[in-house]
Amino acid sequence: MRRFIPATKVLSETKYYYSPPLWRQSQPRCGFSQVAQKDVSNKDDADFPKIPSFDYTPPPYTGPSAAEILSKRKEYLSPSFLHFYNNPLNVVDGKMQYLFDEKGRRYLDAFGGIATVCCGHCHPEVVDAIVNQTKRLQHSTVLYLNTAIADFAEALANKLPGNLKVVFFTNSGTEANELAMMIARLYTGCHDIISLRNAYHGNAAGTMGATAQSIWKFNVIQSGVHHALNPDPYRGVFGSDGEKYAKDVQDLIQFGTSGNVAAFISEAIQGVGGIIELAPGYLPAAYSAIKKAGGLCIADEVQSGFARTGSHFWGFENHGVVPDIVTMAKGIGNGIPLGAVVTTPEIAEVLTRRSYFNTFGGNPVCTAAGLAVLKVIEKEKLQDNALAVGSYLKERLTALKDKHDLIGDVRGRGLMLGVELVTDHKLKTPAKLETLHVMDQMKEIGVLIGKGGFYGNGFRITPPLCFTKEDADFLVDAMDYTMSKM
Repeated sequence: MRRFIPATKVLSETKYYYSPPLWRQSQPRCGFSQVAQKDVSNKDDADFPKIPSFDYTPPPYTGPSAAEILSKRKEYLSPSFLHFYNNPLNVVDGKMQYLFDEKGRRYLDAFGGIATVCCGHCHPEVVDAIVNQTKRLQHSTVLYLNTAIADFAEALANKLPGNLKVVFFTNSGTEANELAMMIARLYTGCHDIISLRNAYHGNAAGTMGATAQSIWKFNVIQSGVHHALNPDPYRGVFGSDGEKYAKDVQDLIQFGTSGNVAAFISEAIQGVGGIIELAPGYLPAAYSAIKKAGGLCIADEVQSGFARTGSHFWGFENHGVVPDIVTMAKGIGNGIPLGAVVTTPEIAEVLTRRSYFNTFGGNPVCTAAGLAVLKVIEKEKLQDNALAVGSYLKERLTALKDKHDLIGDVRGRGLMLGVELVTDHKLKTPAKLETLHVMDQMKEIGVLIGKGGFYGNGFRITPPLCFTKEDADFLVDAMDYTMSKM
Protein backbone atom coordinates (compact mmCIF):
# COMPACT_ATOMS: atom_id res chain seq x y z
CA MET A 1 0.00 0.00 0.00
CA ARG A 2 1.30 3.41 -0.91
CA ARG A 3 1.71 5.46 2.27
CA PHE A 4 0.44 9.02 2.15
CA ILE A 5 2.08 11.91 3.99
CA PRO A 6 -0.59 14.33 5.22
CA ALA A 7 -0.37 17.73 3.58
CA THR A 8 0.01 19.49 6.90
CA LYS A 9 3.34 17.77 7.58
CA VAL A 10 5.26 19.30 4.70
CA LEU A 11 5.57 23.00 3.94
CA SER A 12 6.19 24.23 0.47
CA GLU A 13 7.71 27.40 -0.87
CA THR A 14 5.57 26.96 -3.99
CA LYS A 15 1.97 26.97 -2.94
CA TYR A 16 -0.87 25.17 -4.60
CA TYR A 17 -4.01 27.28 -4.48
CA TYR A 18 -7.26 25.43 -4.15
CA SER A 19 -10.98 26.13 -4.23
CA PRO A 20 -12.29 26.11 -0.64
CA PRO A 21 -15.13 23.77 0.38
CA LEU A 22 -18.45 24.82 -1.08
CA TRP A 23 -19.70 26.46 2.09
CA ARG A 24 -16.41 28.35 2.59
CA GLN A 25 -15.81 29.49 -0.98
CA SER A 26 -15.66 33.16 0.02
CA GLN A 27 -12.81 32.63 2.50
CA PRO A 28 -9.21 33.56 1.59
CA ARG A 29 -7.34 30.91 -0.33
CA CYS A 30 -4.88 28.75 1.58
CA GLY A 31 -1.59 27.14 0.65
CA PHE A 32 -1.19 23.44 -0.09
CA SER A 33 1.83 21.29 0.64
CA GLN A 34 4.49 20.13 -1.77
CA VAL A 35 3.46 16.49 -1.48
CA ALA A 36 0.27 17.30 -3.33
CA GLN A 37 1.14 20.34 -5.38
CA LYS A 38 2.69 18.60 -8.38
CA ASP A 39 0.89 19.25 -11.66
CA VAL A 40 0.01 15.93 -13.28
CA SER A 41 -0.74 17.30 -16.73
CA ASN A 42 2.43 15.92 -18.34
CA LYS A 43 0.94 14.27 -21.39
CA ASP A 44 4.38 13.14 -22.58
CA ASP A 45 4.50 10.70 -19.68
CA ALA A 46 3.99 7.16 -21.02
CA ASP A 47 1.77 6.36 -18.02
CA PHE A 48 -0.44 9.41 -18.52
CA PRO A 49 -4.06 8.17 -18.75
CA LYS A 50 -5.66 8.45 -22.19
CA ILE A 51 -9.32 9.30 -22.64
CA PRO A 52 -11.27 6.65 -24.62
CA SER A 53 -11.92 7.41 -28.28
CA PHE A 54 -15.30 8.92 -29.17
CA ASP A 55 -16.78 9.69 -32.57
CA TYR A 56 -18.04 13.22 -32.09
CA THR A 57 -16.56 16.66 -32.63
CA PRO A 58 -18.54 19.66 -31.39
CA PRO A 59 -19.07 22.69 -33.61
CA PRO A 60 -16.65 25.59 -33.02
CA TYR A 61 -17.54 27.77 -30.05
CA THR A 62 -17.68 31.51 -30.71
CA GLY A 63 -19.20 32.74 -27.45
CA PRO A 64 -17.62 34.59 -24.50
CA SER A 65 -14.62 33.13 -22.70
CA ALA A 66 -14.65 31.52 -19.27
CA ALA A 67 -13.12 34.69 -17.80
CA GLU A 68 -15.86 36.87 -19.31
CA ILE A 69 -18.61 34.56 -18.06
CA LEU A 70 -17.08 34.46 -14.58
CA SER A 71 -16.98 38.24 -14.53
CA LYS A 72 -20.67 38.44 -15.44
CA ARG A 73 -21.55 35.85 -12.81
CA LYS A 74 -19.81 37.89 -10.14
CA GLU A 75 -21.63 41.06 -11.18
CA TYR A 76 -25.12 39.82 -11.98
CA LEU A 77 -25.71 36.47 -10.26
CA SER A 78 -26.14 35.59 -6.62
CA PRO A 79 -22.89 35.44 -4.62
CA SER A 80 -24.14 32.09 -3.35
CA PHE A 81 -23.41 30.61 -6.79
CA LEU A 82 -20.19 28.65 -6.47
CA HIS A 83 -17.95 26.78 -8.86
CA PHE A 84 -15.55 23.86 -8.89
CA TYR A 85 -11.83 24.07 -9.72
CA ASN A 86 -9.06 26.65 -9.63
CA ASN A 87 -9.81 27.47 -13.25
CA PRO A 88 -13.60 27.16 -13.62
CA LEU A 89 -14.70 24.98 -16.52
CA ASN A 90 -16.73 26.64 -19.28
CA VAL A 91 -18.90 23.78 -20.58
CA VAL A 92 -20.29 24.54 -24.04
CA ASP A 93 -21.23 21.15 -25.50
CA GLY A 94 -22.20 17.68 -24.36
CA LYS A 95 -22.69 14.29 -25.97
CA MET A 96 -23.60 11.15 -24.03
CA GLN A 97 -21.02 10.68 -21.22
CA TYR A 98 -18.74 13.48 -22.40
CA LEU A 99 -18.58 17.26 -22.03
CA PHE A 100 -16.61 19.79 -24.07
CA ASP A 101 -15.08 23.10 -23.04
CA GLU A 102 -14.77 26.33 -25.04
CA LYS A 103 -11.62 25.09 -26.76
CA GLY A 104 -13.22 21.83 -27.82
CA ARG A 105 -11.41 19.71 -25.26
CA ARG A 106 -13.34 16.61 -24.24
CA TYR A 107 -13.91 15.53 -20.62
CA LEU A 108 -15.35 12.36 -19.17
CA ASP A 109 -18.38 13.41 -17.10
CA ALA A 110 -18.45 11.18 -14.03
CA PHE A 111 -20.74 13.53 -12.09
CA GLY A 112 -23.68 13.67 -14.51
CA GLY A 113 -24.81 17.15 -13.52
CA ILE A 114 -25.19 15.88 -9.92
CA ALA A 115 -26.73 12.48 -10.74
CA THR A 116 -29.13 14.11 -13.18
CA VAL A 117 -28.05 13.13 -16.69
CA CYS A 118 -29.00 9.45 -16.80
CA CYS A 119 -29.40 8.67 -20.52
CA GLY A 120 -26.46 10.77 -21.64
CA HIS A 121 -25.97 14.40 -22.60
CA CYS A 122 -28.19 15.46 -25.50
CA HIS A 123 -29.45 11.92 -26.06
CA PRO A 124 -31.04 12.12 -29.53
CA GLU A 125 -34.31 10.44 -28.56
CA VAL A 126 -34.80 12.68 -25.53
CA VAL A 127 -33.88 15.75 -27.56
CA ASP A 128 -36.32 14.76 -30.31
CA ALA A 129 -39.13 14.34 -27.78
CA ILE A 130 -38.43 17.79 -26.32
CA VAL A 131 -38.15 19.52 -29.70
CA ASN A 132 -41.21 17.85 -31.21
CA GLN A 133 -43.39 18.66 -28.20
CA THR A 134 -42.08 22.23 -28.08
CA LYS A 135 -43.00 22.72 -31.73
CA ARG A 136 -46.50 21.40 -31.11
CA LEU A 137 -47.35 22.84 -27.69
CA GLN A 138 -44.85 24.28 -25.22
CA HIS A 139 -47.20 25.00 -22.33
CA SER A 140 -50.87 24.94 -21.48
CA THR A 141 -52.08 23.93 -18.02
CA VAL A 142 -53.39 20.80 -16.35
CA LEU A 143 -56.80 22.50 -16.45
CA TYR A 144 -56.87 21.30 -20.07
CA LEU A 145 -56.33 17.75 -21.28
CA ASN A 146 -53.01 16.76 -22.83
CA THR A 147 -51.71 13.31 -23.63
CA ALA A 148 -48.09 13.98 -22.61
CA ILE A 149 -48.77 14.22 -18.88
CA ALA A 150 -51.22 11.29 -18.85
CA ASP A 151 -48.95 8.97 -20.82
CA PHE A 152 -45.95 9.70 -18.62
CA ALA A 153 -47.92 9.31 -15.38
CA GLU A 154 -49.12 5.90 -16.54
CA ALA A 155 -45.64 4.77 -17.53
CA LEU A 156 -44.14 6.03 -14.28
CA ALA A 157 -46.79 4.32 -12.13
CA ASN A 158 -46.07 1.05 -13.92
CA LYS A 159 -42.47 1.21 -12.70
CA LEU A 160 -43.50 1.28 -9.03
CA PRO A 161 -44.62 -1.57 -6.76
CA GLY A 162 -47.91 -2.09 -4.96
CA ASN A 163 -50.60 0.53 -5.15
CA LEU A 164 -48.21 3.43 -5.80
CA LYS A 165 -49.96 4.77 -8.88
CA VAL A 166 -51.11 8.36 -8.33
CA VAL A 167 -48.62 10.95 -9.61
CA PHE A 168 -48.19 14.64 -8.78
CA PHE A 169 -45.67 16.42 -10.98
CA THR A 170 -43.37 19.16 -9.66
CA ASN A 171 -40.36 21.07 -10.97
CA SER A 172 -37.63 19.79 -8.65
CA GLY A 173 -36.70 17.38 -5.90
CA THR A 174 -37.11 20.05 -3.25
CA GLU A 175 -40.67 20.70 -4.43
CA ALA A 176 -41.40 16.98 -4.48
CA ASN A 177 -40.18 16.48 -0.93
CA GLU A 178 -42.05 19.55 0.31
CA LEU A 179 -45.26 18.15 -1.15
CA ALA A 180 -44.65 14.66 0.21
CA MET A 181 -44.09 15.99 3.73
CA MET A 182 -47.27 18.07 3.55
CA ILE A 183 -49.30 15.11 2.28
CA ALA A 184 -48.04 12.94 5.15
CA ARG A 185 -48.96 15.59 7.72
CA LEU A 186 -52.42 16.03 6.22
CA TYR A 187 -53.10 12.30 5.98
CA THR A 188 -51.98 11.41 9.51
CA GLY A 189 -53.03 14.58 11.31
CA CYS A 190 -49.58 14.63 12.92
CA HIS A 191 -46.81 17.18 12.51
CA ASP A 192 -43.68 15.31 13.62
CA ILE A 193 -41.41 13.87 10.93
CA ILE A 194 -38.28 11.79 11.44
CA SER A 195 -35.32 12.21 9.12
CA LEU A 196 -31.72 11.03 9.30
CA ARG A 197 -28.63 12.93 10.36
CA ASN A 198 -26.45 13.75 7.37
CA ALA A 199 -29.52 13.73 5.10
CA TYR A 200 -30.26 16.23 2.37
CA HIS A 201 -33.86 16.65 1.16
CA GLY A 202 -33.93 20.21 -0.17
CA ASN A 203 -33.51 23.86 0.70
CA ALA A 204 -37.06 25.19 1.12
CA ALA A 205 -38.83 25.78 4.44
CA GLY A 206 -39.95 22.23 5.19
CA THR A 207 -37.20 20.30 3.45
CA MET A 208 -34.49 22.37 5.11
CA GLY A 209 -35.88 21.07 8.37
CA ALA A 210 -35.55 17.50 7.11
CA THR A 211 -32.04 18.18 5.88
CA ALA A 212 -29.51 17.46 8.62
CA GLN A 213 -26.20 19.09 7.81
CA SER A 214 -25.54 22.52 9.29
CA ILE A 215 -23.77 23.67 6.13
CA TRP A 216 -27.09 23.49 4.24
CA LYS A 217 -29.32 25.01 6.94
CA PHE A 218 -30.04 28.70 7.43
CA ASN A 219 -31.12 30.05 10.80
CA VAL A 220 -34.83 30.17 10.03
CA ILE A 221 -37.78 28.42 11.64
CA GLN A 222 -37.66 24.67 10.95
CA SER A 223 -40.19 22.88 13.10
CA GLY A 224 -41.38 19.37 13.68
CA VAL A 225 -38.45 17.33 12.36
CA HIS A 226 -36.38 14.96 14.50
CA HIS A 227 -33.08 13.54 13.22
CA ALA A 228 -32.21 9.94 13.96
CA LEU A 229 -28.73 8.42 14.11
CA ASN A 230 -27.35 7.94 10.64
CA PRO A 231 -26.85 4.23 9.80
CA ASP A 232 -23.45 4.92 8.25
CA PRO A 233 -21.42 1.68 7.98
CA TYR A 234 -18.12 3.60 7.77
CA ARG A 235 -18.41 6.33 10.39
CA GLY A 236 -21.47 5.25 12.36
CA VAL A 237 -21.32 4.08 15.97
CA PHE A 238 -22.81 0.65 15.20
CA GLY A 239 -20.93 -0.09 11.99
CA SER A 240 -23.10 -2.15 9.64
CA ASP A 241 -25.69 -3.25 12.23
CA GLY A 242 -28.81 -1.63 10.80
CA GLU A 243 -31.20 -2.82 13.51
CA LYS A 244 -29.20 -1.14 16.28
CA TYR A 245 -29.44 2.20 14.48
CA ALA A 246 -33.17 1.69 13.97
CA LYS A 247 -33.71 1.54 17.72
CA ASP A 248 -32.99 5.28 17.78
CA VAL A 249 -36.07 5.83 15.61
CA GLN A 250 -38.18 4.11 18.24
CA ASP A 251 -36.52 6.16 20.98
CA LEU A 252 -37.28 9.40 19.12
CA ILE A 253 -40.92 8.41 18.81
CA GLN A 254 -41.19 7.58 22.49
CA PHE A 255 -39.20 10.48 23.92
CA GLY A 256 -39.44 13.21 21.28
CA THR A 257 -43.03 13.05 20.07
CA SER A 258 -46.56 12.40 21.29
CA GLY A 259 -46.10 8.78 20.31
CA ASN A 260 -47.54 9.31 16.85
CA VAL A 261 -45.70 10.72 13.84
CA ALA A 262 -46.53 11.92 10.36
CA ALA A 263 -43.68 10.32 8.46
CA PHE A 264 -40.16 9.01 8.14
CA ILE A 265 -38.18 10.30 5.15
CA SER A 266 -34.88 8.93 3.93
CA GLU A 267 -32.69 8.37 0.91
CA ALA A 268 -31.64 4.81 0.14
CA ILE A 269 -28.15 6.17 -0.56
CA GLN A 270 -27.35 9.62 0.79
CA GLY A 271 -26.09 11.63 -2.17
CA VAL A 272 -25.12 15.08 -0.92
CA GLY A 273 -24.08 13.38 2.32
CA GLY A 274 -21.24 11.61 0.54
CA ILE A 275 -22.79 8.51 -1.10
CA ILE A 276 -23.64 6.79 2.17
CA GLU A 277 -25.49 3.51 1.68
CA LEU A 278 -27.70 2.76 4.69
CA ALA A 279 -26.63 -0.18 6.84
CA PRO A 280 -28.29 -3.52 5.95
CA GLY A 281 -31.50 -4.21 7.85
CA TYR A 282 -32.04 -0.58 8.78
CA LEU A 283 -34.93 0.45 6.57
CA PRO A 284 -37.19 -2.56 7.32
CA ALA A 285 -36.74 -2.00 11.07
CA ALA A 286 -37.21 1.78 10.80
CA TYR A 287 -40.30 1.42 8.59
CA SER A 288 -41.80 -1.02 11.11
CA ALA A 289 -41.35 1.44 13.99
CA ILE A 290 -42.90 4.27 11.95
CA LYS A 291 -45.90 2.17 10.93
CA LYS A 292 -46.59 1.28 14.55
CA ALA A 293 -46.61 5.01 15.35
CA GLY A 294 -49.18 5.67 12.62
CA GLY A 295 -46.73 7.33 10.24
CA LEU A 296 -46.07 7.09 6.53
CA CYS A 297 -42.74 6.12 4.96
CA ILE A 298 -41.33 8.45 2.30
CA ALA A 299 -38.57 7.25 -0.02
CA ASP A 300 -36.49 10.09 -1.44
CA GLU A 301 -35.37 8.73 -4.82
CA VAL A 302 -34.20 12.05 -6.21
CA GLN A 303 -30.66 10.73 -6.75
CA SER A 304 -30.86 6.94 -6.43
CA GLY A 305 -33.88 6.39 -8.67
CA PHE A 306 -34.21 5.65 -12.38
CA ALA A 307 -31.97 2.58 -12.57
CA ARG A 308 -28.89 4.29 -11.12
CA THR A 309 -28.18 1.56 -8.55
CA GLY A 310 -28.25 -1.09 -11.27
CA SER A 311 -29.63 -4.01 -9.28
CA HIS A 312 -33.04 -2.30 -9.06
CA PHE A 313 -34.88 0.59 -10.69
CA TRP A 314 -35.43 2.30 -7.32
CA GLY A 315 -32.96 2.57 -4.46
CA PHE A 316 -35.47 1.51 -1.80
CA GLU A 317 -35.95 -1.85 -3.57
CA ASN A 318 -32.41 -2.79 -2.54
CA HIS A 319 -33.66 -2.80 1.06
CA GLY A 320 -36.77 -4.93 0.53
CA VAL A 321 -39.27 -2.25 1.58
CA VAL A 322 -42.29 -0.61 -0.06
CA PRO A 323 -42.82 3.04 0.93
CA ASP A 324 -46.13 4.91 1.10
CA ILE A 325 -44.81 7.87 -0.89
CA VAL A 326 -41.94 8.08 -3.39
CA THR A 327 -40.32 11.35 -4.45
CA MET A 328 -38.13 11.74 -7.51
CA ALA A 329 -36.39 14.31 -9.73
CA LYS A 330 -32.93 14.69 -11.36
CA GLY A 331 -32.69 11.57 -13.57
CA ILE A 332 -36.41 11.66 -14.29
CA GLY A 333 -35.90 14.15 -17.12
CA ASN A 334 -32.22 13.75 -18.05
CA GLY A 335 -31.67 17.42 -17.18
CA ILE A 336 -35.13 18.85 -17.82
CA PRO A 337 -36.56 20.56 -14.67
CA LEU A 338 -38.98 17.89 -13.53
CA GLY A 339 -39.91 16.13 -10.31
CA ALA A 340 -42.71 13.92 -9.06
CA VAL A 341 -44.47 12.53 -6.02
CA VAL A 342 -46.10 9.11 -6.35
CA THR A 343 -48.41 7.67 -3.71
CA THR A 344 -51.54 5.56 -3.27
CA PRO A 345 -55.06 6.69 -4.25
CA GLU A 346 -56.11 6.73 -0.60
CA ILE A 347 -53.27 8.99 0.51
CA ALA A 348 -53.50 11.18 -2.59
CA GLU A 349 -57.11 12.06 -1.74
CA VAL A 350 -56.02 14.42 1.05
CA LEU A 351 -55.14 17.13 -1.46
CA THR A 352 -58.78 17.39 -2.48
CA ARG A 353 -59.58 19.02 0.87
CA ARG A 354 -58.38 22.31 -0.55
CA SER A 355 -57.23 23.52 -3.96
CA TYR A 356 -53.76 22.25 -4.87
CA PHE A 357 -52.19 23.46 -8.10
CA ASN A 358 -48.76 23.74 -9.72
CA THR A 359 -48.49 25.95 -12.81
CA PHE A 360 -45.53 24.17 -14.38
CA GLY A 361 -45.92 20.74 -12.78
CA GLY A 362 -46.76 18.37 -15.62
CA ASN A 363 -45.69 20.77 -18.36
CA PRO A 364 -46.08 18.93 -21.72
CA VAL A 365 -42.44 19.48 -22.76
CA CYS A 366 -41.09 18.19 -19.46
CA THR A 367 -43.38 15.16 -19.33
CA ALA A 368 -42.61 14.31 -22.95
CA ALA A 369 -38.94 14.30 -21.96
CA GLY A 370 -39.69 12.12 -18.94
CA LEU A 371 -41.48 9.53 -21.04
CA ALA A 372 -38.59 9.50 -23.51
CA VAL A 373 -36.17 8.87 -20.62
CA LEU A 374 -38.13 5.79 -19.51
CA LYS A 375 -38.16 4.47 -23.05
CA VAL A 376 -34.39 4.99 -23.48
CA ILE A 377 -33.59 3.30 -20.15
CA GLU A 378 -35.62 0.29 -21.27
CA LYS A 379 -34.49 0.22 -24.91
CA GLU A 380 -30.77 0.61 -24.19
CA LYS A 381 -30.81 -1.60 -21.10
CA LEU A 382 -29.22 1.14 -19.03
CA GLN A 383 -30.13 -0.53 -15.75
CA ASP A 384 -28.16 -3.62 -16.76
CA ASN A 385 -25.29 -1.39 -17.84
CA ALA A 386 -25.34 0.48 -14.52
CA LEU A 387 -25.04 -2.84 -12.70
CA ALA A 388 -22.29 -4.30 -14.89
CA VAL A 389 -20.15 -1.17 -15.30
CA GLY A 390 -20.85 0.05 -11.76
CA SER A 391 -19.75 -3.28 -10.26
CA TYR A 392 -16.62 -3.25 -12.38
CA LEU A 393 -15.82 0.34 -11.42
CA LYS A 394 -16.35 -0.38 -7.73
CA GLU A 395 -13.98 -3.38 -7.94
CA ARG A 396 -11.29 -1.22 -9.52
CA LEU A 397 -11.77 1.55 -6.96
CA THR A 398 -11.59 -0.99 -4.13
CA ALA A 399 -8.31 -2.29 -5.55
CA LEU A 400 -7.08 1.31 -5.65
CA LYS A 401 -7.92 1.60 -1.95
CA ASP A 402 -5.48 -1.22 -1.23
CA LYS A 403 -2.79 0.69 -3.12
CA HIS A 404 -3.25 4.22 -1.76
CA ASP A 405 -3.45 4.87 1.95
CA LEU A 406 -5.28 8.13 1.22
CA ILE A 407 -8.47 6.21 0.36
CA GLY A 408 -10.43 5.38 3.48
CA ASP A 409 -13.61 3.92 2.02
CA VAL A 410 -15.21 2.89 -1.27
CA ARG A 411 -18.99 2.48 -1.22
CA GLY A 412 -22.30 2.66 -3.03
CA ARG A 413 -23.79 0.52 -5.77
CA GLY A 414 -24.34 0.66 -9.49
CA LEU A 415 -23.31 4.02 -10.88
CA MET A 416 -23.79 5.82 -7.59
CA LEU A 417 -20.41 5.37 -5.95
CA GLY A 418 -18.40 7.23 -3.34
CA VAL A 419 -14.71 7.37 -2.43
CA GLU A 420 -13.80 8.93 0.92
CA LEU A 421 -10.29 10.30 1.48
CA VAL A 422 -8.68 10.36 4.92
CA THR A 423 -5.22 11.13 6.27
CA ASP A 424 -5.51 8.61 9.11
CA HIS A 425 -7.39 5.32 8.77
CA LYS A 426 -7.88 4.79 12.49
CA LEU A 427 -9.10 8.31 13.26
CA LYS A 428 -10.71 8.69 9.82
CA THR A 429 -9.40 12.24 9.64
CA PRO A 430 -10.99 13.94 6.61
CA ALA A 431 -8.47 14.72 3.86
CA LYS A 432 -10.15 17.95 2.76
CA LEU A 433 -7.30 19.66 0.92
CA GLU A 434 -6.14 16.44 -0.68
CA THR A 435 -9.66 15.84 -2.00
CA LEU A 436 -9.66 19.23 -3.70
CA HIS A 437 -6.23 18.63 -5.17
CA VAL A 438 -7.07 15.19 -6.60
CA MET A 439 -10.32 16.52 -7.99
CA ASP A 440 -8.57 19.47 -9.66
CA GLN A 441 -5.78 17.35 -11.12
CA MET A 442 -8.22 14.74 -12.45
CA LYS A 443 -9.93 17.57 -14.31
CA GLU A 444 -6.59 18.45 -15.89
CA ILE A 445 -6.31 14.85 -17.06
CA GLY A 446 -9.87 14.96 -18.41
CA VAL A 447 -12.11 13.47 -15.72
CA LEU A 448 -14.88 15.38 -13.94
CA ILE A 449 -16.12 14.05 -10.60
CA GLY A 450 -18.13 15.60 -7.80
CA LYS A 451 -17.53 15.84 -4.10
CA GLY A 452 -19.73 15.79 -1.03
CA GLY A 453 -20.10 14.69 2.55
CA PHE A 454 -20.20 16.95 5.58
CA TYR A 455 -16.42 17.29 5.61
CA GLY A 456 -16.07 17.74 1.85
CA ASN A 457 -13.70 14.79 1.59
CA GLY A 458 -15.73 12.35 -0.46
CA PHE A 459 -15.86 11.92 -4.21
CA ARG A 460 -19.30 11.48 -5.73
CA ILE A 461 -19.25 9.35 -8.86
CA THR A 462 -22.63 9.51 -10.57
CA PRO A 463 -22.06 9.45 -14.34
CA PRO A 464 -24.63 9.02 -17.11
CA LEU A 465 -25.80 5.40 -17.23
CA CYS A 466 -24.25 4.93 -20.69
CA PHE A 467 -20.83 4.90 -18.98
CA THR A 468 -18.57 2.13 -20.34
CA LYS A 469 -15.88 -0.08 -18.82
CA GLU A 470 -13.32 1.88 -20.84
CA ASP A 471 -14.61 5.05 -19.18
CA ALA A 472 -14.34 3.35 -15.79
CA ASP A 473 -10.74 2.40 -16.51
CA PHE A 474 -9.90 5.96 -17.53
CA LEU A 475 -11.45 7.36 -14.34
CA VAL A 476 -9.59 4.95 -12.05
CA ASP A 477 -6.33 5.36 -13.96
CA ALA A 478 -6.64 9.15 -13.64
CA MET A 479 -7.22 8.88 -9.90
CA ASP A 480 -4.37 6.41 -9.51
CA TYR A 481 -2.01 8.56 -11.57
CA THR A 482 -2.85 11.67 -9.55
CA MET A 483 -2.41 9.98 -6.19
CA SER A 484 0.82 8.35 -7.31
CA LYS A 485 2.26 11.82 -7.98
CA MET A 486 1.44 13.08 -4.48
